[in-house]
Amino acid sequence: MKSFLRLTDFKTEELAEIFKIADSIDEYADFLKGKTIVMFFPASSIRTRVSFEKGIYLLGGQSILFDPSTLEKKEDIKDVCGYLENWADAVVVRYKDISLLDKMVDSLDIPVINALTDNNHPCEMMADLYSLSKRRADYLNDKYLFVGADGNIGRAWKEASKAFGFSFTQSCPEKYRIPDVQYVSDIKEAIIGKDIVCTDSLPGKALEDFRDYQITKELMETANENAVLNPCPPFYRGEEVSGDVIDSKFFVGYDIKKDLLKVQQAIIIYCMGK
Repeated sequence: MKSFLRLTDFKTEELAEIFKIADSIDEYADFLKGKTIVMFFPASSIRTRVSFEKGIYLLGGQSILFDPSTLEKKEDIKDVCGYLENWADAVVVRYKDISLLDKMVDSLDIPVINALTDNNHPCEMMADLYSLSKRRADYLNDKYLFVGADGNIGRAWKEASKAFGFSFTQSCPEKYRIPDVQYVSDIKEAIIGKDIVCTDSLPGKALEDFRDYQITKELMETANENAVLNPCPPFYRGEEVSGDVIDSKFFVGYDIKKDLLKVQQAIIIYCMGK
């Protein structure tokens, strides 16, 4: 059994194996029969939580949900895990501090799956890349551009680029740079030659700083032919993206997130030992 905290914990061929499981997910209909997955999700989570819960159900398993604040008790986390392991077969955690997940991994002999931290979002990256692999002839040779501030989504794309080996560049005002990432300040220059343009929603205090970095239809037309826009939801028309680009051919569409369901199922299957 393996935990799933960082994409860089795995070889590229191991991540490709997860994609293969997703391709044949119908073969695993009863994989979780009699199994219980304990999940820690805040009330604000929509896409990740719904897709995990439904995915567990479709694999024949039971999910039990807690708010992540229940992990912040005075009780030591290794003692919480000591009892939890009596009944849980895996744990899915959405929590800000990845170091807590590391402690859970050290305290458990069952898989811990990272459903989002302040550092990264590995399941989301896997689902996006799986979806892109179905839409793009050579998705790992595409050139990726991230337009947004340093944060968990930008760092997640950085992590994915290291794990899968694709080209990754950030464009943003200088003070929002992600450490150790190729960087081009001028968005009009940065987007030239790019195939996949990714964005993240902006904190309110950064909106004015990013005024000249909004991705528009006109800007996308200067990227490579057949380039696509993949904004991380929730996205906001009129902020990091314009309304016209979301309504254009460049937007990959809402259905790219459909694959969250089977990719997260595949991650569970892989971690629990298919």
